[in-house]
Amino acid sequence: MTPEMLPWVISRATGFTAFALIAGAMVAGLLVRTRVAVGPLKGAGMVDLHRHLSLCALVATAVHGGALLFDATIDVGPAALLVPGLIDYRPVATGIGVVVAELALLVHVSFRYRSKIGPKNWRRLHWGTYAVFLGGAAHGILAGTDTGTLPAQMLYAGAVAAVAALTGWRAVTARRAAKPKPAAARQTARVDEPRTRELERAAA
Repeated sequence: MTPEMLPWVISRATGFTAFALIAGAMVAGLLVRTRVAVGPLKGAGMVDLHRHLSLCALVATAVHGGALLFDATIDVGPAALLVPGLIDYRPVATGIGVVVAELALLVHVSFRYRSKIGPKNWRRLHWGTYAVFLGGAAHGILAGTDTGTLPAQMLYAGAVAAVAALTGWRAVTARRAAKPKPAAARQTARVDEPRTRELERAAA
């Protein structure tokens, strides 16, 4: 590997890393909503993992884009990392990447301002994580030069399968939770109600 290739290698490596972290954040978020524990992680601990993975994904994305500024094989200026379509190389695919990065930043920052925008609006905005995930997959597949390699295909396929399966599971468990409960179950639910509300606030 020559020194000229280093920015390209860094960009590709951090691109894969960013997508893997986004997928991990999606999985953690879905596990929070389905209230499934993974080892010692559950409730607030899973929420913290969700947030940390989201932050790490943003850092990896920033390095991914920043490395392109030093790649001599393509002409990328600072404005091209902010405005979709300014990169000549596969402009649609790279433009998707710019939009996804900005949406991911918006969703992550919304954690801090949840009380100001309101829980209902915050939850609506948080649905944008699906757009981030799917857009990130589309960007990687369409813009990546090594999409056809087995490791890349396994990453994309595994991430999409995991998120799709957990999304389906969440939908099923949500429907079950909405069904009327017997009197004994309602009594138990009232006893556990304070803890349940606490977990829902952490997951929201």
